[in-house]
Amino acid sequence: MAWGFAAALLLVPAPLVAQTASQVGGRNEVFVGSELESYLRFLQSEGRSELYPWSVRSFSAAEVERLLPRDSAHPWAGRYDLQPDTTGGFRLELIRPQAQLIFNSAFPYGANNGAVWAGRGLTTALHAGVSARYGAISLTLAPVVFRAENASFELAPTGREGRLAYADGGMTDFIDLPQRFGDEPYLRIDPGQSNLRLDLPVVAAGISTANQHWGPASEHPILLGNNAPGFLHAFLGSSAPLDVWLGRVHGRLVWGRLEQSDYSPVEGAGSQRFMSGLVGVFQPRGVSGLELGAARFFHEPWPEEGIGLDNLLKPIEGFWKGGLRDSGVLPGEPKTSEDNQLASVFFRWVFRRSGAEVYGEYGREDHSWNRRDFLVEPDHSGGYMLGLRKRWRRSEQELVTVRGELLNLQISHIVQVRQQGPFYVHGWTRQGHTHRGQILGSAAGYGGAGSILAADYYYPRGRWSVAWTRTVRQDRERPSGVGDIDRRGLDVLHSLGIESLFFLGRFDITAGLTGVYNFNRNFGSDAFNLNSVLSVRGGI
Repeated sequence: MAWGFAAALLLVPAPLVAQTASQVGGRNEVFVGSELESYLRFLQSEGRSELYPWSVRSFSAAEVERLLPRDSAHPWAGRYDLQPDTTGGFRLELIRPQAQLIFNSAFPYGANNGAVWAGRGLTTALHAGVSARYGAISLTLAPVVFRAENASFELAPTGREGRLAYADGGMTDFIDLPQRFGDEPYLRIDPGQSNLRLDLPVVAAGISTANQHWGPASEHPILLGNNAPGFLHAFLGSSAPLDVWLGRVHGRLVWGRLEQSDYSPVEGAGSQRFMSGLVGVFQPRGVSGLELGAARFFHEPWPEEGIGLDNLLKPIEGFWKGGLRDSGVLPGEPKTSEDNQLASVFFRWVFRRSGAEVYGEYGREDHSWNRRDFLVEPDHSGGYMLGLRKRWRRSEQELVTVRGELLNLQISHIVQVRQQGPFYVHGWTRQGHTHRGQILGSAAGYGGAGSILAADYYYPRGRWSVAWTRTVRQDRERPSGVGDIDRRGLDVLHSLGIESLFFLGRFDITAGLTGVYNFNRNFGSDAFNLNSVLSVRGGI
């Protein structure tokens, strides 16, 4: 079993497991949520690379060059090739293949795994690919194939038969978020972190299926992260931050196609959606390490007449619902629209002298009616994320870090006087903020809240990490506090896990064990799940 192998590796002393580490590639593996992306972020906070904005990802090959450390005074300098490429010619590299085993003993568990969904039982995933770069053109082909055993477990009742028996138990008709992907093994081949892009001195454009990450969060982005598969999209934006004297600006317009799972409440028209979005960052002159940003994400049914200019320019339409043109969707309510808008503003501030960064994000799940509505009730269909990362140097080759995030998107007290639903749910776009049955933003956002507190130890032969998380899955408590106490009204997960990355020759071996205790699962009795991960990435 995967948990047995993971436990065995965790118990082996690190010097014995990793006594023959050697240098491998790495620069073409800086994907959203990857091991190296997180590592480079910590190095940036201590001044090893330039203060490049972190809130518009994924990074191009040219951007990765700007994030690489300027010297070798860091723990993994002898492991990965992280020196800037000065050849300027054609470069073709294999992306090191990776095999991954994920085991859940009692119920599905896992987040921020991109296309991979880990149900109960054993899930197997294989990643591989190739990257090429010549001048301003870069190409990455990085597909993934996975098979989830998808063993049975007790589902929350939906009151439906057939495919909708596997749908979400709380908002069956208003979100495409299956509890289980049917009653057979779930197999999928996905293009993964693939893209083709052109990076000119000012402008970047391309097509991609890679995950994007908007905003500064690591675990709980409000709008967009790597919790779901990446979706097919085209983009146009700046290839690097542009100097506008007051500071530097960097941004991206995105247009794409969102798909639903086989367990979606939507059939026929509206089953395929067009998305459009905009994310931008401003780094003010004279305030070192500060980045301010905003983003908008729109869902709408795929236009029957084809995509027009109105669809492409939707991310720059007015912010207030009262100023929009009449839609004609619902008689008597001319401003009601089939579109679903999510928006957020965020900040990140890096303090290099102390090796720390603080960041936050405020998000909304729909338009405010006007400015007064926004100022009076900013927490209507809104919420926030706060985060902190801090590092300490034990020596030139040892790095200790602490990181934490807090997400609160729970229904507020305003529900006493004004209708308000769970975050990521929309009355007209009934797939919710999902792609192929998984949340596009934070996995904890639909339930309303999540948090993480973790510590990492980086050294030349790998990494050790320990993490505690709390995730609210469902909440039926009364924000008003009126009425009888519902002692089972909060369905919440607490987890405690340990993970280690070992460098063994030209292989990276990751092993992790996490105990997950689910209080009031589906508003019933408690449940326990043991999650284990074993991953091997081979050097080439």
